[in-house]
Amino acid sequence: MRDSKSRNVTVARVDVIMPQMGESIAEGTVSRWLKKVGDEVKRDEPIFEISTDKVDAEIPSPSAGVLAEIIVGEGKTVTVQTIVARIETEKGAAIGAAPVAATQAPAAAVASPAPVRAPVPVMVAQPAVAAPRGPAGSFEERIRTRSSPLVRRIAAEHGVEISQLTGSGIAGRVTKRDLLGFLESGAAVPAPSNGGHGASAAPAAEAHAASTATAWPGDLVEPMSKLRRLTSEHMGLAIRVATHVTTFFEIDLTRVARVRAAMRAEFESQTGQKLTYLPFIIQAVVMTLKRHPVVNAAVNGSEIIFRRRYNIGLAVALEPTGLIVPVIKHAEDLSLSGIAKAANDLASRARAKKLGPADAQDATFTITNPGVFGSLMGTPIIPVGTTSILGLGTIEKRPKVMTGPDGEDTIAIRTCAYFFLSFDHKVVDGADADRFMGDLKRTLESIPDKGF
Repeated sequence: MRDSKSRNVTVARVDVIMPQMGESIAEGTVSRWLKKVGDEVKRDEPIFEISTDKVDAEIPSPSAGVLAEIIVGEGKTVTVQTIVARIETEKGAAIGAAPVAATQAPAAAVASPAPVRAPVPVMVAQPAVAAPRGPAGSFEERIRTRSSPLVRRIAAEHGVEISQLTGSGIAGRVTKRDLLGFLESGAAVPAPSNGGHGASAAPAAEAHAASTATAWPGDLVEPMSKLRRLTSEHMGLAIRVATHVTTFFEIDLTRVARVRAAMRAEFESQTGQKLTYLPFIIQAVVMTLKRHPVVNAAVNGSEIIFRRRYNIGLAVALEPTGLIVPVIKHAEDLSLSGIAKAANDLASRARAKKLGPADAQDATFTITNPGVFGSLMGTPIIPVGTTSILGLGTIEKRPKVMTGPDGEDTIAIRTCAYFFLSFDHKVVDGADADRFMGDLKRTLESIPDKGF
């Protein structure tokens, strides 16, 4: 039993929210709770795991205290910024008491707890055009209609159904400016799609997905994992918002192989990092992007945003299935060893589910490497919010015809790979893409003996 002194202590609670784990991510799934109600937690101590189409990650506690309430259970999916749990900042305070609303908490009561960590800021890169409407309840439709309370209120007052408007926000999300512009235009109010009740929810999307195939006798049927379903939805959205074109180049990496072999032992001894081909390629990509800014751009409505940062997303395959794209921030400021360290660290933490929210945000250009599985070439999908993605085929030795200084042709064994660039043709012309790839080819094939 607590004494009278402890009973007079005002209990202050800190909200634990669902963070935004990447561009265009509107929701996340609580995969597993690492703490149970009544457990003491430390600030920054992981308390639950989440799953999105970008990352699987452990989410730290925003404050020290006691886990007083779990609001969102395992396997549940909620929108970003949703309160998933509450932490009492008074050690030993009663568990299971009625939640204290933030607006009702006395000023004196909220002064003593450790400060609540602010949500990680997200630099949002807009898609090339407003996202096309999918079926009611689809991923893109859920993003579009998840507007701010103010937008929904204005729309309700004027009898406008948000789902019928074209938005300029992320993934076609309708903003206040979009709505006011529509109202000022004097256009007819779009008719509701289902009797004025707004877009239907998940059942329509599930029916749409279920209609594509029928199981036959003897087939094994299992539901998609949450990560696989979200990846599927996100990739579907990405392919619809960009006009995909892919160009292919064969690049001779023989000089890179020689430079790597010459510096490999010393590099790994000094840094403790494995020296693969990837850091050389990332360095060359960043150098080339600076000379071809449209390939490192983003689109906001009718505007092109030329990024001055070079944040390189690296696609990482997860077992048994799934894909995560952590991001090397400000790669232009990193040395070869810095790039190698960052790439190895991100890949390791991605596979261990140790990525934080900021680790999967703000990519300006992405590299995917199916070549590690033996793939020669492919046509990668452009991530939403960027204009291009580079794919790397397997690196192998091939016989090539080489012309010597005297004009004589000889057959030599060279280390080569196919590089392939998918680009949004609404923004990047074919000539722009080919000039970028040609420049990248020359940069890698003429690498100095001591590296870039």
